[in-house]
Amino acid sequence: MRFHVKQENPLLDISKLPLFSQIKPEHITPALDVVLRDNRAWLAKVLDSTTNSFTWNTLVAPLNETSNRLERMWSPVSHLNAVANTDALRKEYNANLSRLSDYHTELGQNAGLYQAIQTIRSDEAGLDAAQQKSLDDSLLGFKLSGVALPAEQKERFRAISQEQSQLTSRFSDNVLDATNAWTKQILDVNALAGLPDSALEMAAQTAKQRDMEGWVITLQFPSYFPIMTYADNRELRAEVYRAYTTRASELGANADWDNTQVMRDILRLRQEEATLLGYTNYAELSLATKMAESPQQVLDFIDDLAHKAKPFAETEFAEVQAFAREQLGLEDVQAWDVGYVSEKMKQARFDFSEEDLKPYFPADRVISGLFTLVQKLFGVRIEQQAGHIDLWHRDARFYLVYDRTDTVQACFYLDLYARQHKRGGAWMSDFCGRFLRADGLQIPVAFMTCNSSAPVGDKPALFTHDEVVTLFHEFGHGLHHMLTQVDYPDVAGINGVEWDAVELPSQFMENWCWERSVLDMIAAHWQTGEALPEALFQKMQASRHFQTAMATVRQLEFSLFDMRLHLDPQAAEPGRLEVIRQEVLEQVAVIKPPAFNRMPNSFSHVFAGGYAAGYYSYKWAEVLSADAFARFEEEGLFDAGVGAAFLQEVLQVGGSRKAMESFVAFRGRKPEVDALLRHSGLTA
Repeated sequence: MRFHVKQENPLLDISKLPLFSQIKPEHITPALDVVLRDNRAWLAKVLDSTTNSFTWNTLVAPLNETSNRLERMWSPVSHLNAVANTDALRKEYNANLSRLSDYHTELGQNAGLYQAIQTIRSDEAGLDAAQQKSLDDSLLGFKLSGVALPAEQKERFRAISQEQSQLTSRFSDNVLDATNAWTKQILDVNALAGLPDSALEMAAQTAKQRDMEGWVITLQFPSYFPIMTYADNRELRAEVYRAYTTRASELGANADWDNTQVMRDILRLRQEEATLLGYTNYAELSLATKMAESPQQVLDFIDDLAHKAKPFAETEFAEVQAFAREQLGLEDVQAWDVGYVSEKMKQARFDFSEEDLKPYFPADRVISGLFTLVQKLFGVRIEQQAGHIDLWHRDARFYLVYDRTDTVQACFYLDLYARQHKRGGAWMSDFCGRFLRADGLQIPVAFMTCNSSAPVGDKPALFTHDEVVTLFHEFGHGLHHMLTQVDYPDVAGINGVEWDAVELPSQFMENWCWERSVLDMIAAHWQTGEALPEALFQKMQASRHFQTAMATVRQLEFSLFDMRLHLDPQAAEPGRLEVIRQEVLEQVAVIKPPAFNRMPNSFSHVFAGGYAAGYYSYKWAEVLSADAFARFEEEGLFDAGVGAAFLQEVLQVGGSRKAMESFVAFRGRKPEVDALLRHSGLTA
C-alpha cells in the first residue's frame, strides 16, 4: 500500500522512531490532513470496487495498515501533549481532536465496511482464533459506534463523540493548569519542621529552578505528599490540602479552570450516547466491552468487598483518632491530619518510616533490578540504548528488549520524574503495537511515564517504596504490550483485553516489590551499596498491612462513586453529582472529607482517562492478579514453569481470547478472592 508522504514533516515518516526534537505544533494539522485523506481515499476505492470479494488479506490487513499509520503519526503528538505541554502544542492538539473523533465515528458507522467485515467473519474456515476474536471485537465496535442508527441519529452520535473528545481534553488541561499554577514560597525553614532532608532539598531545588528565595512547595505529588505526611505545621498541611483538593473547581484560584460544568456536560453526553445506542445508562454501555456482565454484578462486587473491609477500616481509623488524642493532643482529626498522624503512629508502632527506605532505592538500582527480575521470570533481556535516540527531555531514556534468541522483540521509552508541563500520575501508552505487516514484522514500542521524585543536587533520584511499586505497576502494562506474540494489532498486547482485566499484569508486578529476593535485586544504599538491612526489611514487612483497609475502602469509594454516577440518568443535573458523592461517602467511607473537598473535579481517570464506569477495574483485576501471584507463592517464586506459563497464557496472548480463558489457562480454575484478602491483610 502506497501512502502520500511529505518528507519535510517529521510526523509523516513512519518508517522510524519519532523525531521528537523536530516535531513542531505547526506540523500536526498538515500531517493529519494527509493521513486522513489517504486513509479515506483508500477505503472508498476498496469498498467501491465491484470485483472485490472481501477477505482478511484484501480488506482487514490493509485496513490495519491505515490505522497503524494514523497511530504512528498521532501517538507522538498525544505523548508530547502529556509530557511536554506548551500552549501552542495544546492548541493544535485540541483543534484536531474533533477531526480524529469524526474519522473514527465515520469508520464505525460505515455500513459498507460493516457488511464486508460481517461477510469475512462468517467464513470461519479461513480464520484463526485470534482473527475471529479481532473481527468479533470489530463488529461490537460498529454496534457501539451507531452503525445501525437512522441517519439523523448517526449525525447526532457523531456530534456527541466530537464534543466528548473536546471536553475530556479540557478537563485534563484544567487539572494540569490548576496544579502548575499553585506554589507556596517558604522563607523560614522552621515553617517546614518535621520534613525529612530529602523533601527540604527538593523544595530548595524547586525554589532555585524558579529563581525564588528559600523553599517552594508545589502541588506535584512528590512535593505535596511529604507536606501531608511529615509537616508538623498543621496550618500549612491544611492550606496545602485545601489547594490540592480544590484544584480545577469553583474554589480554586482561577474560575477558567473550574471543571464543574465540564463534568456535567460529559455526564450528559455519555447518557445521551447510551440512550441513542439502546442502553438505559452509560454504565450498561461501558460494560458491553468488559468482563463484568452487568452494573448490578459490579455493585455486588463492591458491596461484598466493602462489607469485608469496612469493619477493619473503622478499627484502623479509630486507632488513628486515639493515637492523635493520646500522643499528639489532637482532639479532632481532620483530613489533612490523617497522613501525618498515621506516619507518627507507624513510627511508634514499627519504629519505621517510608523515609528510612529511600536511601536504598536509587533510581538506577531499582531499574536494573527490575530488568533482572523480568529476565528471570520471562527470559527477556533489557538494555539501554544511548545516543542517536531523539528524546523530548533530558531525563527520558530509551531501551531495547531482547528475547531468548537475542532478537530485539520490543523497545520502550521511560520518563520517570515529575516536572512542570507534565501531566500528573503514571501511565503506559504506546507509539505502535506488534503487527505482522506486508513488508515484515513491526515490533511494539511503549511509552512508560511516572511522576516520581527527581534527582536533587548531586544525589541520584531516591524513590519511596510507593514510587517503586508504581514503576513496577506501569512496567506490568508495558510487558503486556511488548511481549505479545499476536500479529494482528487489534488483539495484540493490551488491545482487545477487557478493560476490567487490563490491570492484571500491572498489579501482578506490584507483588514482587515485597519479596526479599527481589528487594535484594532492586535495593542498595545509594552511597555504600549496602543491601537493605534485615531489620529494616522485617519492619517493612510488619508494617505492610498498616491501614490497608482504609486504603481499600478509599478505592471502593472511588469505584462506587464512578459506577453510581454512570448509572444515574440525572447525574448531569446541577447538584446531583454532589448528592451521589455524599451518599457514597455515607455508605463506604470511614474518613469524611471536609465540605470544600472537590475530588471529582480532578478525577481524571473517570473524566479524561477511559475509566468511566470502569474504575472498579482496579479492584476487579486485583482479585485476578493476587490469585495469579499466589500460584508463584505456591509453586516457587522463580519456578521456570510458572513464569513460562504466565508469559504464554497471559502476556503473549494479549487480547486474542477472552481474559477469563487466559486466566483459567494459567491458574487451572476461575479466580478466587482469598489471595486478595490475604495480601491486603483483610483476614481475621
